Amino acid sequence: MSSRATSTHARRQTTMHPPHTSTFSPRRLQLVRGIFIVLFAALAVRLFALQMVDHRYYATLSVGQVRHDLTTTALRAGVYDRHGEILAISEPTSLVVADDMQISQPATEAQALAGLVKVPVPTLTALLSKRGPGSGYVILNSNLDLSDGKAIANGDFPGVVVQNSSMRSYPDGTLAQSLLGRTNAADVGSTGLEYQYQSSLAGQSGITREFVSSSGVALPSTYSRVIKAAQPGVGLELTIDAPLQFVAERALATQLHAVGGLTGVAIVMDVKTGEILADASLVNTATRAGVLGPVPAWGTSVGVPGIEQTINNLGFTQAYEPGSVFKVVTFSAALAAGDITPESVFAVPNSVVVGGRSFHDAENHGLEHLSATQVLALSSNIGTYEIGARVGENGILAQVQRLGFGQLTAVDFPGETAGLLVNAANWYASDQVALPIGQVDAVPPIQILDAYNTIANGGVYVEPKLVRGFVEPDGVTKATLPSASRVALTPTVAQTMNKMLEQVVLAGTGTNAIIPGYQVAGKTGTATMPYPGKDQLLTGDYNASFVGYAPANNPVLSMIVVVERPQTTIFGGAVAAPVFQQVMSYALRHYGIPSSGTIVKPLTGTGASISSDVT
Repeated sequence: MSSRATSTHARRQTTMHPPHTSTFSPRRLQLVRGIFIVLFAALAVRLFALQMVDHRYYATLSVGQVRHDLTTTALRAGVYDRHGEILAISEPTSLVVADDMQISQPATEAQALAGLVKVPVPTLTALLSKRGPGSGYVILNSNLDLSDGKAIANGDFPGVVVQNSSMRSYPDGTLAQSLLGRTNAADVGSTGLEYQYQSSLAGQSGITREFVSSSGVALPSTYSRVIKAAQPGVGLELTIDAPLQFVAERALATQLHAVGGLTGVAIVMDVKTGEILADASLVNTATRAGVLGPVPAWGTSVGVPGIEQTINNLGFTQAYEPGSVFKVVTFSAALAAGDITPESVFAVPNSVVVGGRSFHDAENHGLEHLSATQVLALSSNIGTYEIGARVGENGILAQVQRLGFGQLTAVDFPGETAGLLVNAANWYASDQVALPIGQVDAVPPIQILDAYNTIANGGVYVEPKLVRGFVEPDGVTKATLPSASRVALTPTVAQTMNKMLEQVVLAGTGTNAIIPGYQVAGKTGTATMPYPGKDQLLTGDYNASFVGYAPANNPVLSMIVVVERPQTTIFGGAVAAPVFQQVMSYALRHYGIPSSGTIVKPLTGTGASISSDVT
């Protein structure tokens, strides 16, 4: 083959197979570069946003993973009696909490921690080994001594945190428990004054900031910082006198046990100031509650078998038809209207029928001629009706309001009832008898006491009072304002009622309330109890009451006693009056109140039986 032919062949080969070149054309290169530029620009914008725009957000998020703001509970303030005796107090303690999810060797840590946390090793091991729902926050001890709590906090116990806590205690045990109430597991008042003054007693929680790792260990170069200091609560100085409260509770409890009564109330008040010096509310758990249902109790004996403090303070929260102690409304209204004098004489039969209902005196008798004072001393239902008839419906209803019945007191105790009153809109003909003798209207014991206290106070109604002052965290006590008062009766009417009520004690149904050396005024009551939801009475069930004050010639202290459903004897003069006598005797000596001196003589021809006051 010639050289030309070879050359031609080579050119053909070249023509048919061009030399190899790059697959990236300049145009594609520019496209790739553009993509990279855009990506780098987006990354730069994102980095700029992270570093400059969103820096604070992510920094906060990062810190939040190790920063913990803990709520610091304020120390709950105390409750004291009028002399500064502690009734309720909170003591600082340590709350020890474990995050069991962070504890890898529970048995080993339990062995080291048990002595300090005061929990047996097997129990503590189980607590630290918890897994599943609810784990991550396990309370090891909610009321640990502060020194042990400090030792745990300073020790090497990963996953274990020590917080401030407190423990509520009542140094006098059950004393005044129905009045004070109690706090729940969260240290929040659940009943009584603890509930009513929760915001004041609890104070304001604070915030403490800590920085810890995921294992619960404090981060290096960090420390706890108080963001908001907890503000201690403001305490209560009550009007209650602890020794008198004890005497009232013990006398009432003993009588409840002796007569088989279901519940008992005893309240002592300062006549001039309205300050409540004792407030007992008890239940006999050995007595069957019956159709009215059980009475909630705290479950701890007050020292007398079967007798416990009620959860609700019955003196304020339970209304009852008071019976003959309510007759003070009828007599004071008649005296105020000039319809009677103490010497006014009434012809009193044994019974009457009014509005289709038959009413009678407690004891059968023929036609009697009794003075108004004798009607009160003998507690004659029919005589009281005759006096009420002179006053009339409007006069009786107005006097009920004037003496404070049907109105909440200034105490505003939790669950307090205003009572249930008949009025002109739902007045029945039979109410002409029923209301004047203490049926129909249902009121709490405190309202009965307020009415008699008004007579003792010369006709001036004074609001009852339970809080004497507020105790600031620095120990300074700021006194509360004096109780509001108003004129409800003229001094003349109050003085006349006072003399008539003295005769109830001297020669009437209240002779068991006599206190040697002192003049006593008061009234008994033995009231039938309505069957709930039915137009009939409970068979054999009564409320026995006595309410009065002493010394009658210069009243200082007033008191009411109510015993629900006594079993051995039912009469107010036999059941409630002896409790009054015992407690008032102590109170008069306790406060150094001088003897009355001259003793009033009983009226002749009265000779009442303690069983004549049943309504």
